[in-house]
Amino acid sequence: MADATPITLARGDGIGPEVADAVLHILDAAGARLKVEEVPAGEAVYRRGHGGGLGPDGWASIRRTRVFLKGPVVTPQGPGFKSLNVTARTALGLFANVRPCVSHHPYVRTRHPRMDVVIIRENEEDLYTGIEHRQTDDVIQSVKLVSQPGSERIVRYAFEYARANRRRKVTALVKDNIMKMSDGLFLRTFQEVAAEYPEIKADHLIVDIGAARLADQPERFDVIVTLNLYGDIVSDIAAQITGSIGLAGSANIGDRCAMFEALHGAAPALAGQGVANPSGLLMASVMMLVHIGQGDVAARVHNAWLRTIEDGIHTADIFSRGMSRLRVGTQAFADAVIERLGQFPKTLPGVSYAVTRPSFDTALRPSGRAPAVKELVGVDVFLHWSDGGPDDLAARVQPLAGPALELSSISNRSQTVWPDGNAGTFCTDHWRCRFLVRGEPIVHRDIVALLDRLAVAGLDFIQTENLCNFDGKAGFSAT
Repeated sequence: MADATPITLARGDGIGPEVADAVLHILDAAGARLKVEEVPAGEAVYRRGHGGGLGPDGWASIRRTRVFLKGPVVTPQGPGFKSLNVTARTALGLFANVRPCVSHHPYVRTRHPRMDVVIIRENEEDLYTGIEHRQTDDVIQSVKLVSQPGSERIVRYAFEYARANRRRKVTALVKDNIMKMSDGLFLRTFQEVAAEYPEIKADHLIVDIGAARLADQPERFDVIVTLNLYGDIVSDIAAQITGSIGLAGSANIGDRCAMFEALHGAAPALAGQGVANPSGLLMASVMMLVHIGQGDVAARVHNAWLRTIEDGIHTADIFSRGMSRLRVGTQAFADAVIERLGQFPKTLPGVSYAVTRPSFDTALRPSGRAPAVKELVGVDVFLHWSDGGPDDLAARVQPLAGPALELSSISNRSQTVWPDGNAGTFCTDHWRCRFLVRGEPIVHRDIVALLDRLAVAGLDFIQTENLCNFDGKAGFSAT
């Protein structure tokens, strides 16, 4: 096929091979112009010593085709095994996760018949960087990283997506009332970018009430953009309340590669029974066809699928007595979709993919910013210590501050315990001692000298965080 688009396919684990077979059968019958390069991925590849679930030939194929259609994969338990999804998102720069969540009332039971929400989730930062440390006997730390360029890129993508798909509103979900710096940065960036799209309404909600409203009144939302962890949670909520998480597809978009997958897992208990619903991977394939410029085929497949759902041809996961007409297995469902190629739904809205996604141009690239004036004004030193209470620790540490610094406060699990701490505060063996400048800004050798004095005194410091002002404003939390 002269104009065929190369794609990389991994069938995956569990029900993955079955649903992949069904999807490929539909795509071929619909006239999709694809040149498929199949690669192994998943549990067997992990067992061969590839900790990311994909071997070198698989990575080479994806970098060559730049399009990856992936069946569900099982990540083995235990150290040394990293989720293929997480690995691919970071290795391939897939910064945007796009999850359309649409109800198909009354053919798939749901309490929310007018739901049509797209969730756009930042994919590379936040707590999902997986940076963790065991610091003491009692305490493990996870690091949340949020960057201005990463925030701007995902927010711009959300607004460009809304513009390209004629969406009316973009809502940011954040927790900036608690994480004032990290989530605050995301929200400020959202507000700055939103001002460049005056035709699109922009608003924001705290993520907890936002998730509650999404579960109760999803018709209030259109496009949601949010950070990595929140997006993972609310997109599963949204997919489930459409009636079935098994119907949802997902796209992971970068400016060089893209990955498409079903939202559901490998369901190994169902493997080999021929009962799995292929709709999730099929909807992911529709998104893939749009991405590679075959919107005509995407619409043909999607409309045939809608007509199949309307006609009551349902797999077991969505079968409902009184609404469904025929309960079918994986391949029979695929055959039903193929029979309806060229048809349109009668009551559900039909789809068209004339304009469907933002193009990757300068509008999606983060804008440059002048560097701030940075001053080093202190240091937080974290100690592993269990030889007494906060007053005992202050008595040990205060004389070691030196001429340039003074001990300002001691906290435990973010609660200030010295000076003027609450005697009832529960404390672990993980303490933060904050040292601030006595006068002029310090230099790094002042911190090194402080750490040397602490070490000589037998105090076990496990981490330091420099405290800096940026353009005269504190670049660190007050507590």
